[in-house]
Amino acid sequence: MVRLFSTILRREPDGRFVLVTPAEKLDIDVEDAPFTAVEMKVEGEGEALKLAFRLNTGDLVTAGPEHPLRFEERGDGPRPYLHVRGGLEALIARPVYYELAGIALANDGAPHGVWSNGAFFALEPRP
Repeated sequence: MVRLFSTILRREPDGRFVLVTPAEKLDIDVEDAPFTAVEMKVEGEGEALKLAFRLNTGDLVTAGPEHPLRFEERGDGPRPYLHVRGGLEALIARPVYYELAGIALANDGAPHGVWSNGAFFALEPRP
């Protein structure tokens, strides 16, 4: 069911989330992000690293220039997100974030971050 709904989910220019069918367009409430990244696969090393995330829909998304990672600081700690498509993001589940942070902290240098598919993503949220 989740996979089916994910195929008709859209984000409007004003930020609203809608389900679009041939017959109608329905507004839906999304608390944080419509998807969740529940698993991460790591290939390569250093700047040749590729990070692929499995979403709760079963889709695989490789972080990179077309699917950037971003980090937002909140009162309950950092929130990592992965761009999926068309303004839709996946919240990276906490255990997966810890794996991601482990990779970032293992790399020497500042800012701490990770490479994926030729792009660098700093772990620290932007001010």
